[in-house]
Amino acid sequence: MPHILIVEDDMALSNGIRLALRQDDFIFSQAFNLSSAKKFMKTEGFDLLLLDVNLPDGNGFDFLKEIRKYTKIPVIMLTINDLETDIVTGLELGANDYVTKPFSLMVLRARVNAQLRHNTLLHNEQIVIDDYAFDFGGMEFRKGGILIELSKTEQKLLKILVTNKGRTLTREFLLDKIWTDGAAYVEENALSVTVKRLRDKLEDTPCAPRYIRTVYGIGYVWAVNQ
Repeated sequence: MPHILIVEDDMALSNGIRLALRQDDFIFSQAFNLSSAKKFMKTEGFDLLLLDVNLPDGNGFDFLKEIRKYTKIPVIMLTINDLETDIVTGLELGANDYVTKPFSLMVLRARVNAQLRHNTLLHNEQIVIDDYAFDFGGMEFRKGGILIELSKTEQKLLKILVTNKGRTLTREFLLDKIWTDGAAYVEENALSVTVKRLRDKLEDTPCAPRYIRTVYGIGYVWAVNQ
């Protein structure tokens, strides 16, 4: 069932949204400030975020800008601000939809369902390996349920490795596939540095990696453990 995070400081409105959407068999978490929302985002996986702009401990726009660095989760902004500049700001920061208060709960339900349908089409790049859950479409990467932030380069390397698990990939192949911006020169140790950073974030013992292994003289492999 889709998991929705409601970030809204008005408790009555938050509960009203939860009750109105409950008939659609969603799972809900409720945060009444940004501090709680940030904790939820670090420890839980969500399919959609309903985000108020004006919160007691910060601005929803700033929070949206922050989470867009590591996730493409659908976000519907909820606010009394109906100025065109506010709407444009939200959309430019990565909001998927924008609903101004007061709003019809039936309309909100329809917009939520539309975003979830669209997101389902995008999330066809999910890979689960042991304790890992890699969602390349949604840009969410978890180990044991804990969110891990990866750079764009680390994401590229990880995707190539896990989609070719068990196959040794040469350094030349990886350099060509990861650094595709047309740069004439890539530092010799760029791949080694990226591999090290990825191991540090994913491996229990980076110095003796279980998954991202070096094949000396050739390249790297995402090992298939028997």
